Amino acid sequence: MPVNARVLIDGPSELVFDYAVPAGLDVRPGCRVRIPLRRQSATGTVLSMVEPAQVDFALRELESLIDPEPLITPVLLRMGEWIADYYGCGIETVIRSLLPESVRSEENSAKTRRVAVLDAVPDVTVLEKLAKRAPRQHAILTLLAHAPEMRMAVADLGDGSAAALKTMEKSGLLRLEVEDVRRDPEADGVDEVIESQPLLLNEGQQCALDAILTNLKDPAPKPILLLGVTGSGKTEVYLQAARHVLDLGKTVLVLVPEISLTPQTVRRFKARFAAMQDQVAVLHSNLSQGERFDEWHRIRKGIARIVIGARSAVFAPLPDLGLILVDEEHENTYKQENVPRYHGRDVAVLRAAFESCGIVLGSATPSLESWHNTQTGKYDLLRLDQRADGQSMPLVRIVDMRLEAAKHKGAPAVLSDKLRTALEERLAKGEQAILFLNRRGFARSLQCPKCGHVCQCPHCSVALTYHRTDERLVCHVCGHQAIVPRKCPECKDPAIILQGYGTQKVEEIMAKVLPQAKIARIDADAMRRKHALRDTLNAFKTHKIDVLIGTQMIAKGLHFPNVTLVGILNADLSLHVPDFRAGERTFQLITQVAGRAGRGELEGEVIVQTFTPHSPSIQYARRHDFDGFSEQEMEFRRQFGFPPYGHCAVLTSRSNHERRAEFTLQTLHLRLAENLPVGISLGEVLPSPLIRSHGQFRFQITLRTNRARPLTRHVQQVLARTTLPDDVTVVFDMDALNFS
Repeated sequence: MPVNARVLIDGPSELVFDYAVPAGLDVRPGCRVRIPLRRQSATGTVLSMVEPAQVDFALRELESLIDPEPLITPVLLRMGEWIADYYGCGIETVIRSLLPESVRSEENSAKTRRVAVLDAVPDVTVLEKLAKRAPRQHAILTLLAHAPEMRMAVADLGDGSAAALKTMEKSGLLRLEVEDVRRDPEADGVDEVIESQPLLLNEGQQCALDAILTNLKDPAPKPILLLGVTGSGKTEVYLQAARHVLDLGKTVLVLVPEISLTPQTVRRFKARFAAMQDQVAVLHSNLSQGERFDEWHRIRKGIARIVIGARSAVFAPLPDLGLILVDEEHENTYKQENVPRYHGRDVAVLRAAFESCGIVLGSATPSLESWHNTQTGKYDLLRLDQRADGQSMPLVRIVDMRLEAAKHKGAPAVLSDKLRTALEERLAKGEQAILFLNRRGFARSLQCPKCGHVCQCPHCSVALTYHRTDERLVCHVCGHQAIVPRKCPECKDPAIILQGYGTQKVEEIMAKVLPQAKIARIDADAMRRKHALRDTLNAFKTHKIDVLIGTQMIAKGLHFPNVTLVGILNADLSLHVPDFRAGERTFQLITQVAGRAGRGELEGEVIVQTFTPHSPSIQYARRHDFDGFSEQEMEFRRQFGFPPYGHCAVLTSRSNHERRAEFTLQTLHLRLAENLPVGISLGEVLPSPLIRSHGQFRFQITLRTNRARPLTRHVQQVLARTTLPDDVTVVFDMDALNFS
């Protein structure tokens, strides 16, 4: 019986049409096809094969296949449908994630080059004759004879070689071929890799590895949460588990939370699997279109058997997937901020279930959602409670900055006396230190002491941050920049002052306090140059830098054995925000940053400066007590029905007109309240904590439920039958992590 192809048309319109399949055309779901659309030709992706509907007109036929094989595997297509249903978004937006633009666009193609190949070195007589009558041909043959594998790119043979090569090809002296050239994203970003050998595992690591390998033998492996304290050797367990899977002929997917962590992970895997470096592929949003095209097709063809990347790498078209490793699974950066708003960790767990492969979620501070899954039996729990080198966890000291303020009879200093003394002692011993402050710039704001005016961003409801390096006021939300005023814009008083401090000010203070120390800063401003982060970290590793000052870019995943002191300058920044996860994030951040200290033979020390020293998040982090923190935090979540004891979604409206954004959401609120499914809690329409962003006013409704899909479908049904004003955008975010 004939079937039709249901095709998703490329483009922003999300059009889906049925087309008849011509005889002899092997069309399957996931195939890329060329189709007639009105009076022109277009391209699309086959979503499914459907039985012909009873219609009184003839369907138009597909024109041709773009690729003979489906570019989207059945498993990935099934995942895409699940994501669209669960997160409440159009399938077209999901397809864009499954098939990057560089792959869908016909403008991109493989990069090729012509090469000259010598099958055998001509005998001496032939070479002597050529040397006399055709010296150019003789020179080319000599070069090829000494080249690796006796092949060279035509471009490397010099100008004027074309005619000689053509003549030599006709006479059978050599062959001319066309070969693909890989645009390697790590070609100039990763230093020469030195092969590493598997390390001897301690008892805890060996038990964890054995449990992972046993789990992989199960027909339907269970997700595993690997809770290992910082420095416990989780990466070594990952590497040895990956080796086992590769030896079985399967492939491995490694997810990291941030692009900045990708190069060091690539280095570790290439060093361990040095014999198969070319089989390691990288996927993240900083790749060029050509690099992404090449990496994607290397993965699809099975050339690359290890894929390392950020959250979008979860859609890598790996054949015969054997193991997924999700490093730092608790990180918020696994959540996509734009539509489709999927969570990379959760989609990875879903893919592991669909592929019947193993998945390991690793962290020193797991998300409470993953922790809850271990308590309910959905995940298996493995623990590494000791550092791999046998060293104890660093000693954490709390400094009450309220007492520092009283001591200095006014505003507290940026560096407490205890931290300053510790820095001097450590540097005198030739040891290194890290100072962490999750705020870039020089000063938080510019304020007039006379009238109280604060320089605000004209597009966002936040104060502009003063950056001394560029001598500019910068909005950290939309990027707006302004000239620093010499006097108050309102009352014209020249005594305008700086409030608060950021990493630039800390760097300036450190240069005065420790003038002999070599200091470097890592934040989004200092790391603009390509490979600046890599170069700075390499300099720190080789002890060309004594003190590293940075934001959350240095909070995790870094291993520097000579770092014995970590200072956390303002532990309260993430604590006092309108978000029920504020305590969890503060605990995670302090624990992760503290874990950078004492990772070698020397003992580590951590000094935490805070105005709320008795906060449970800070006290439990001081004792490295995840169990204690999770117990009290889970009780708080259970009482109020917050995740992991339910799902929390946010519906946001935004517009350049404040009243229109609010009225639109109020209308939706009334419609959502009608026939509201049982078990859904509908909040009120409220201004977003950041009410204005990028020039748009924002309002939001928070919804909570124990069952996600009924909530998503109810919201989507209401949105489908509501006509929104042209200048109002409404966004639905299931399992929201950002409430600002």
